[in-house]
Amino acid sequence: MARRFFVSFVLVAVAAGFTAGLVVAGRARTGPDAATEAPSAVSTPAPVPQRVPGSPAPAGGIPGPDFTRIAGQAVRGVANISSLQVVRTRNTPFPNDPFFRYFFGDDDAFGSRDRRSLSLGSGVIISNDGYVVTNNHVVGDNVREITIALPDKRDIKGHVIGADPMTDIALLKIGVTGLPVVPWGDSSQLKIGEWVLAIGSPFQLSQTVTAGIVSATGRANMGFAQYEDFIQTDAAINPGNSGGALINTRGELVGINTGIYSESGGYQGIGFAVPSNLARRVVDDLMKYGEVRRGSIGYLGLERLSPQYAEDLGAPNTSGALIGRMGRASEAYDAGMRPGDIIVGFNGHAIDDPSQFLRLVADAKIGSMATIKVLRQGRAMEFKLPVVSSSRSRR
Repeated sequence: MARRFFVSFVLVAVAAGFTAGLVVAGRARTGPDAATEAPSAVSTPAPVPQRVPGSPAPAGGIPGPDFTRIAGQAVRGVANISSLQVVRTRNTPFPNDPFFRYFFGDDDAFGSRDRRSLSLGSGVIISNDGYVVTNNHVVGDNVREITIALPDKRDIKGHVIGADPMTDIALLKIGVTGLPVVPWGDSSQLKIGEWVLAIGSPFQLSQTVTAGIVSATGRANMGFAQYEDFIQTDAAINPGNSGGALINTRGELVGINTGIYSESGGYQGIGFAVPSNLARRVVDDLMKYGEVRRGSIGYLGLERLSPQYAEDLGAPNTSGALIGRMGRASEAYDAGMRPGDIIVGFNGHAIDDPSQFLRLVADAKIGSMATIKVLRQGRAMEFKLPVVSSSRSRR
């Protein structure tokens, strides 16, 4: 059964008016019911729930987490974002008809027209002089106008400092000072099972707070972005939450809420956030250069290694990244790498899949020399090549 992933923002046509959410129907998938255990002959006392450090015990004497203080502080640093875009659409009478496309292709035989659309999401204020971080998909392409609604009810026009589609992060700026901020936290310190809060504007319900735990870290191959290293959480994330804050119990920003896994388009307990450490590196580059400078070895079209490919190419297992295509004017091609090679190592790190390899290359120091190990028809080979800036990489 195909999995479906959704970025949690709302995209509406201005001419059609506001739509509460974008929902795509899917076949429901439910897991087997948990078996009911027989009562034990010896009863054991239930574990006492642990209270969040520094939080008071609620009425009734039953300890439990109290997020009132950190939520009250953090919501003041999360804003609503609306981005007016211009989208070019074809005038074909049957845009989704496969037979029509088969005969007429994707050419604009009937011409095209510009359509205004509105993207709605959330953003996190990270400096008191007006810098706001959000998702790239909230900002969109061909932006005409960005409005940031602050928690104090002011609507301020903003502009894009820079955007990074590779991580789905964008940086905005508004001309306001003295703003409350959400301080950066260290996402590398997150533990599985740790409490987190998701704050944003689902369905334009501003300053909405939901609670959950960190379900997993280091999630990749989700299909949201090229560079993926997501925090997974069961805190409720819905359309409009994109770009909002994921905070820890100290009120620190540990993630930027990005998308959900869903069969129906709605919340099903599996949400994803860009870790704060990654978002902060992206933001720092956007502030300094207007773009993100990453390591690169030129264009490589990578594929996951299927069992059939592994057998055909003489690989012992499916670990690695298969080069399906590559640019001839690239550092990798100059070094001797070729399509059909299976990348199994990078600077001493074993490669499990293409996403991991792309992250390692992107994080490599520009100007350094990389050592890449490949399998070519079952034979191990090693190549040394320079790591260049992604902004200057040859194609």
